[in-house]
Amino acid sequence: MPRLIGPDFIGIQVADLNAARTFYTKVVGLTVVSNGPPGAVVFDTKPIPFAVRTPVVDLHAVDTLGHGIALWFGCDDALHDHLASRDVLIASPPKDGPFGRYFAFQDPFGYTITAHTVQEAA
Repeated sequence: MPRLIGPDFIGIQVADLNAARTFYTKVVGLTVVSNGPPGAVVFDTKPIPFAVRTPVVDLHAVDTLGHGIALWFGCDDALHDHLASRDVLIASPPKDGPFGRYFAFQDPFGYTITAHTVQEAA
């Protein structure tokens, strides 16, 4: 039977692509890949690429961006304190959960991103 295999790309739409690139590189610490398509910034995230892109819908026509969608990213233990020190809105404080310690932050565009600690492979 045909089936979905699993997520292999995550992208969010943003009104200001340059501001999104700056936030996700300078504040969150992601690295941009060199071969992203026009109108998008693709980051070197593993195992699934993450990107921000110019909108294909009117982002001002909705109250909450990404309502009902959960975006979870692996992170190291220092990310929460780093983001808090940069005045990033912490939407949910750190707590223990099914995938390790996690917290949620809101990016400058209104998306809530959940980050959970992971052990990086040696």
